[in-house]
Amino acid sequence: MEINEITERIIEFAIKVHRVLGPGMLESTYEACLVHELRKSGLQVRDQVKLPVVYDGIVLEEAYRLDVIVEELVIVEIKSVEKIHPVHEAQLLSYLKLSDKRIGLLINFNVTLLKEGIKRIANKYQPPS
Repeated sequence: MEINEITERIIEFAIKVHRVLGPGMLESTYEACLVHELRKSGLQVRDQVKLPVVYDGIVLEEAYRLDVIVEELVIVEIKSVEKIHPVHEAQLLSYLKLSDKRIGLLINFNVTLLKEGIKRIANKYQPPS
């Protein structure tokens, strides 16, 4: 499955979850419902994935937790906040770089119309050869 098709399906199911629940719930509620919908559709999904960080030769095993990874290609960072700030985008971009993934979706469910709360972020970073 192509990465654009995967992101389209993630967005489709996020919209479905948002239509049923509306804004104002906890991030964990949206995550659980979205993961359920994605798995039900047959997509491979992992949630609360540990992302280690190596610093000065030390491996910090549980430095970060990714909300959702779909088909081992797309990271989904779920928020339920008043407004997406640049730090949220930077967080997802850091996750993409650390995990060597290309595409991430930042989804803020605390909006009236979900399409206003979705941001696609691409990792353009190429490690030095």
